[in-house]
Amino acid sequence: MDDVTTDLGTYLRARRDRLRPQEHGFDVGRGRRVRGLRRQEVAQLAGISADYYLRLEQGKDRHPSAQVLAALARTFGLDADGREHLFRLAGQVTPRQATGTGDAAATGPDAVDVTAVLSSWSTVPAFVTDRHHDLVAADDLACMLLPQWCGPGTNLLEAVVTRVERDLDERNRAARERTVADMTAALRFHAEAGDPRLAELVRTLAPRSTTFRRVWTEHEARPLREGSSPVEVAPFGTVTFRWQTLAFPGGEHFLSVFSGSPGSAAAATVDFLRA
Repeated sequence: MDDVTTDLGTYLRARRDRLRPQEHGFDVGRGRRVRGLRRQEVAQLAGISADYYLRLEQGKDRHPSAQVLAALARTFGLDADGREHLFRLAGQVTPRQATGTGDAAATGPDAVDVTAVLSSWSTVPAFVTDRHHDLVAADDLACMLLPQWCGPGTNLLEAVVTRVERDLDERNRAARERTVADMTAALRFHAEAGDPRLAELVRTLAPRSTTFRRVWTEHEARPLREGSSPVEVAPFGTVTFRWQTLAFPGGEHFLSVFSGSPGSAAAATVDFLRA
């Protein structure tokens, strides 16, 4: 298993392994010994030389042009998040990043007072995490939803993995496994290769979670935006909340908000906790 490597060559190999030859017009014969496409086949689809693509995978060239990256993103079928991850691995910004940045992004994470931000979300459960899913701060309502042992510094991905290990309800387990998959992909997307905290998390979680291992090994990388998760809330039992995650300028901290549609069990639970 790839521990914490997030370099360009490793990512290209992982994406190449996932391509199906028959979907790209290549024969599948007995002589094929690779899971996905051969290097020369990827190079052919991307319109670059096979020797140059080999150098990219081997890490001998780590700074391809934006045109080459765009061609590879197209060949691998990457969405906007995948393109952004690919460009970042090559030390570049995607066109979306280049045109979408502004004064707010330039202020950096130090300009954000997370306590002040949380105070403006006092009517819904809200909390702030860093790029490794370590809890930075939470409002009073969120503290009622998080496990009692979850204080600042607790890793919420690890907390979900622990919930999966303890949950006997198959439906809840399946929902929490999806949460583990989403959070693992976000960890890959936001974390920096070589960070000791990242290495510690991979070393701790890989033996405990098959979902974490699978998503990490397959190099899934995408940010958290929205979804749903089951939460144990006394005296209601398991309640499914909708959540949304917003990134602070600078990409170091993230605000997550839990809610429910009017009339839902989640909305009633929030009303109860607020009272």
